[in-house]
Amino acid sequence: MDAVTIFWFRRDLRLEDNTGLHHALQTGYPILSLFIFDTDILNKLADETDARVNFIYQTLQELNGDLQKIGSGMVIRLGKPAAVFSELLQEYQVQAVFTNRDYEPYAKIRDQEITALLKNKNIAFRDFKDHVVFERKEVVSGSGEVYKVFTLYKNKWLSLLEKNPIVSFPISLQENKFYLFKPNFPDLAAIGFKPSVIPVRVKAYPRQIIENYHTHRDYPARNGTSRLGIHLRFGTISIRQAVAQAQKWNATWLSELIWRDFYTMILDNFPHVAGDAFKLQYNTIPWRKDEKEFRLWCTGQTGYPIVDAGMRELNVTGFMHNRVRMIVASFLTKHLLIDWRWGEAYFADKLLDFEMASNNGGWQWAAGTGTDAQPYFRIFNPYSQAAKFDKAQEYINKWVPEVNTSHYPVPLIDHKFARERALKTYKAALSGS
Repeated sequence: MDAVTIFWFRRDLRLEDNTGLHHALQTGYPILSLFIFDTDILNKLADETDARVNFIYQTLQELNGDLQKIGSGMVIRLGKPAAVFSELLQEYQVQAVFTNRDYEPYAKIRDQEITALLKNKNIAFRDFKDHVVFERKEVVSGSGEVYKVFTLYKNKWLSLLEKNPIVSFPISLQENKFYLFKPNFPDLAAIGFKPSVIPVRVKAYPRQIIENYHTHRDYPARNGTSRLGIHLRFGTISIRQAVAQAQKWNATWLSELIWRDFYTMILDNFPHVAGDAFKLQYNTIPWRKDEKEFRLWCTGQTGYPIVDAGMRELNVTGFMHNRVRMIVASFLTKHLLIDWRWGEAYFADKLLDFEMASNNGGWQWAAGTGTDAQPYFRIFNPYSQAAKFDKAQEYINKWVPEVNTSHYPVPLIDHKFARERALKTYKAALSGS
């Protein structure tokens, strides 16, 4: 059997500036590049044309092509990770397994299982920080406490970055560094999926958009956001390189990248947020389990144009503008008093850039159950939000062409009534009455 070091690609689908891959290349053993289509994850996906799986597949094809230029390639496997590694240990003389850390609850359990499996064979499992700039308890208060308020976290984050400049890891493709073989790259159908019609913006930094981000980012009809979420999610670009660009081009965009670190830190240190309110007392809110109203929200038929436009954009493109994400989430949790977890799960199913930490953090922010210092009585008015950020109704008219006609539904609920009901419900639940 050939002696190899395995580098396990996961949320880091790139060769350039890849921390774990950089360290794996120092071992002296040829690198076997591995990606596992994890059936524990894939089997939960409802759509066999899921655009995210397509994106991963196409990215892996590109990586495979790059590695083929030096006589190597990607090893692609389908199955449960533990079973896949058991097979690989029979096929290769594995010296070590290198990867980059994942902070989601399932990923932690999976990695513990793989660590135990390898340890039983005296094989090291080494993981590295790559998905974020700062992790775990690197950004803490003077007393060592994890920050629960973003502004305090951001200020400390920026001061740490100033003291610890970003270090990138250039990767050189060399034949003597990678395991040489002829890859057997599977068809998409072999993984159980079909091509998607949803396009993904190419991997490039739109400098002009980022430089004007603070001016245009709140207006959904404008091309004012980077649309790099899916690339950060699957690591086709480096967060370190993104931060370096943000430092040069736009402080507001940098702040959004810090939010991403913040929510990852929250999920890692407070894993209960994956199923419960960050502020546990908010678990007492008696959410309405109205499946009919939830379905109308999902399909963009609430009678509130800005809400419906956002949901229709999501359903068609896998994307929703961030300002609109806040509006539709507030509407579901405050106007309809439907559990934020229902909305979180729907976004998880539809968003191209779905990332558990950010999705969970955003939904809990909207519901008032999360880390945000604002109390629960922040309730967005969809009408005033539309008037402020889509004054000419360009965004609304694009996605809700029947607005202002007899074919458009009447509002599902009166705004004033919904607001008063939400305030009363939250107050009663939190006071214990």
